[in-house]
Amino acid sequence: MMLDPGYSEEERRAIYRAIGERRDVRSGFVDRALPKDVLERLLASAHRAPSVGFMQPSRFLVVRDPAIRRAVHDIFELARAEAAQQYRGARRELYDSLKLEGILEAPQNLCVVCDADSRRGHGLGRASMPETAMYSTVCAIQNLWLAARSEGVGVGWVSILDPARLRALLRIPERYVLIAYLCLGYVSHFAAEPELEQLGWEKRATLESVVSYDRFSETEEP
Repeated sequence: MMLDPGYSEEERRAIYRAIGERRDVRSGFVDRALPKDVLERLLASAHRAPSVGFMQPSRFLVVRDPAIRRAVHDIFELARAEAAQQYRGARRELYDSLKLEGILEAPQNLCVVCDADSRRGHGLGRASMPETAMYSTVCAIQNLWLAARSEGVGVGWVSILDPARLRALLRIPERYVLIAYLCLGYVSHFAAEPELEQLGWEKRATLESVVSYDRFSETEEP
């Protein structure tokens, strides 16, 4: 007999729907500020994410100053131009056409860092795998992302940034590991499929090609 999961079928469908419809949003942000209570709910969802040893290493920097955001955008432009040099031909043309951030368009920016050496949690679970502290912060970001989707809020992760320049601009102490710079805001729509898949940058791997049983086996995509 199946144990009661504590969620109705409708509630379970909503969870799986949010997972399936989560998108990395870089465009289509509308001119509507995030209400304070919505932002706080998203941050609370991130803060409640699981963490190794219950160390709770994630720290959230809400970026509101337009001048700082313009400076972040300048850092992005430099990194984007540098990254473009690795592509040639049609791939370079496609890269140049991609919208890869919404730093100035999104009504809210958020920088997420990790206190990887925090004494909170007393080192439990980190002796042999200290990187689990950073993994914990990534879990927090995923929590926020799914909660945001349920609120109709788009989230875009800007990874084309020079970490040293961003760290200096935002005055992030050296003890903290820079994990993510996010753009948040209500959007005009959510794409049915990931934008990079739609534009032909990459295709989704099949589930069968990424799952092994008992011992690892690597399956080549057809």
